[in-house]
Amino acid sequence: MSLTLASLVQHSALRLTVRAGADRLDAPVRWAHVSELADPVPYLEGGELLLITALKLDAEDPDEMRRYVRRLARAGVVGLGFALGVHYDDIPEALVDAARTARFPLLAVPRRTPFIAISKAVSEANAREQYRAVTAGFAAQRELTRRALADGPEGVLASLAAQVDGWAALYDATGAPAATAPAWAVRRAGRLSPEVERLRQGTATASAVVEGAGDRVELHALGTGRGPRPALAVGTAAPLGTADRYAVHAAIALLTLTTERSRALHAAEQRIGAAVWRMLLAGEPEHARAVAGDLYGALLDAPFRIVLVEPDTPPEPAPPGPAASAGLSTLSEDVETAAARVGETVLVVPEEHRLVLLVVDGGAAAAACVARADGSPPDGPGEEDGPTGSTEGRPVAGVSAPTGPAGAVEAHRQAERALAVARRLGRERVAFDEMTTGTLAALLSDDAVRAFAEGLLRGLRAHDATGRGDLVASLHAWLSRHGQWDAAAADLGVHRHTLRYRMRRVEEILGRSLDDPDVRAELWLALKATEASD
Repeated sequence: MSLTLASLVQHSALRLTVRAGADRLDAPVRWAHVSELADPVPYLEGGELLLITALKLDAEDPDEMRRYVRRLARAGVVGLGFALGVHYDDIPEALVDAARTARFPLLAVPRRTPFIAISKAVSEANAREQYRAVTAGFAAQRELTRRALADGPEGVLASLAAQVDGWAALYDATGAPAATAPAWAVRRAGRLSPEVERLRQGTATASAVVEGAGDRVELHALGTGRGPRPALAVGTAAPLGTADRYAVHAAIALLTLTTERSRALHAAEQRIGAAVWRMLLAGEPEHARAVAGDLYGALLDAPFRIVLVEPDTPPEPAPPGPAASAGLSTLSEDVETAAARVGETVLVVPEEHRLVLLVVDGGAAAAACVARADGSPPDGPGEEDGPTGSTEGRPVAGVSAPTGPAGAVEAHRQAERALAVARRLGRERVAFDEMTTGTLAALLSDDAVRAFAEGLLRGLRAHDATGRGDLVASLHAWLSRHGQWDAAAADLGVHRHTLRYRMRRVEEILGRSLDDPDVRAELWLALKATEASD
């Protein structure tokens, strides 16, 4: 506990007596300072007990004493010690009245108590407090280390929250609260997400203080990476003391080591995942299963989907190596975080300008892919595909049908085709299931197909525009009835000979025979493409 004026008054060897400000004796004393200047304020820092003999003060002038006491109070001086029997046998009433009016602590120092004794008492008390704080800090460091080894980051947070008599939260690489202590702090931690995001994305500062909501919160970025980093939040009712500060610094060091170790393990896991992926592509599912072991075995045992993700526009040229673009990195973090929260396995393989994901069919990682592609925020604070000002396009994904290790090669082809369709249609995500269970309309809606259809049908539309017949509608009816004259004529409400005449005109204008199945197929697709466009 810090030394206070009350402690000095109770010090039996000093024999100090209180003459004013008895209700302000709980003020901490940082130092004891002797000054006979009429205005010692320029030489003070605040928190001092000022000791005087009134050598250069007119202590009997009420106006001067009122001004003197007000200056000391404004400077943060916690009290005034007046030596008796030096220049005044007793404290002059003018000074006592001024101190009482300002409720400023005024202590009488007997002649037998030298100022040096008071200074030594303050110094020794502060040294004891500093030693106690350092000792408590080292004890807190030992406890935090023990909890880190036994319980991981959750143990560190629990021990830290108990040490500072507050709460603590760890934010993951996406900026979402990964763990809190105590459990009730999860909502408070969630409300700080915008401040955490600004801290994580910044490069100039590694810490910040947020006041409000009944507490004071310190935010500290963890790790040494250049990109977004995990963060630690510590909430307390008052500023941290020396021992608490030791505990926070120890927690930062331990969590940083844990974070860096996790990154190293994550990199090793990615290398194993890449090896598993290469074996699957090589048609060696048994070898892939053996290498996957317990790390990716659960994923390969369950139906999974292959997701290929690329930027919708080519990124800037970069050195060869795994994809490191902001959009794909953020997607990777979202997917891995979503899977980790429910104990689900996901395989992530960064390739050059591409991200390969193997996700459990219908699992949390698959849902995170869908949410990101649909433009919805992931399960955490708001994020974007990349940092502000990035020229990289948004991710475009192709998703295979559910498969197992033996079908990985074909599933990869499915994901490639789905990705190509997504690019052609300008969509964020296309699943192979949509291509096989839906209609052709969506696949015929891109610019190249529409241009082909319009060019093929241009002559027929020009003919119809003159009012000399309805060749396009007649062609549609005839094709939809598989060349059955009577049925098609009935649909149009014309005689079959009229329809035969129109089909001959179609052949003449197109310069192609309707007996050719390729011609009929192209015309049907052209008609469907123009319908999709309309």
